[in-house]
Amino acid sequence: MIVLGVNWPILAIGLRDIPPIWMAVFRLGGGTLVILVATGVSGRLHLPPRSDLPIILSVAVFRLALVFVLVFTALRIVPPGRSSVLVWTAGLWTVPLAAVFLGERMGRLRWLGLAIGIAGIVALFEPWRLSWSDTRVLIGHGLLLAAAFSNASAAVHIRRHRWTATPLEALPWQLAVATLPLLVLAFAVEGVPRVDWTAQLALIVAYQGILATGLAVWAQISVLRNLEAVSTNLTLMTVPVIGLFSSAIIVGEQLTTPVLTGVAMILLGVGLNIVEDRRQASPPLA
Repeated sequence: MIVLGVNWPILAIGLRDIPPIWMAVFRLGGGTLVILVATGVSGRLHLPPRSDLPIILSVAVFRLALVFVLVFTALRIVPPGRSSVLVWTAGLWTVPLAAVFLGERMGRLRWLGLAIGIAGIVALFEPWRLSWSDTRVLIGHGLLLAAAFSNASAAVHIRRHRWTATPLEALPWQLAVATLPLLVLAFAVEGVPRVDWTAQLALIVAYQGILATGLAVWAQISVLRNLEAVSTNLTLMTVPVIGLFSSAIIVGEQLTTPVLTGVAMILLGVGLNIVEDRRQASPPLA
């Protein structure tokens, strides 16, 4: 979680010198190589079954490629700490989507959590301070919310899909399928990258591919397989908090009272939904 949280300001620094789509290519490409080697060495590298192709395509497009392009573009506009929190609101948007497409029941805690979370988003935006005439700032925040919604949509599909392969066996193909179209898009939109490589920039790119994508995703899968869902989700909630405070330390992002209040409300909203999930999953007492 520390690796993912601290990555937000590190990523923002790297995006000063590397175009966003190319950064997404470098990160996904590096992660693909790491996971391919890891699964190959462990004997878990297999071609995905045909039944899992739809979910592999869905995750590759809507949870990886599209989200990375939207977020990396927005990070050139919106501070990294605030960006990490807005992307984390995917946990809120999953609630109504799951109710519509999965038929999950909306209990009181879910409604309350959703309302508190949305209020937290409003507080995080600080609309009274936002320059409404600055289209660039509005677009940046809109891109982050669109990324959160895309992430939530993929999460609902993941929950609905009947998996044949394990998540670890599907991961290298999801990363590869996400990388290839982005490579074409990067050449078409941003052209051949002209990057003034330095030791710091090379380390940032290596951090993206090896740590923030390859090893971090591998660790997440290991945690998901060995801890209860509630414990896992509560642990993941530390990522935007680490992202916010590390951004204040590394890039000097200002943490105002409304921003901190909004973060607390969003985390509370997500937490209430986690508690409701736990309640619905628990068997009734005899």
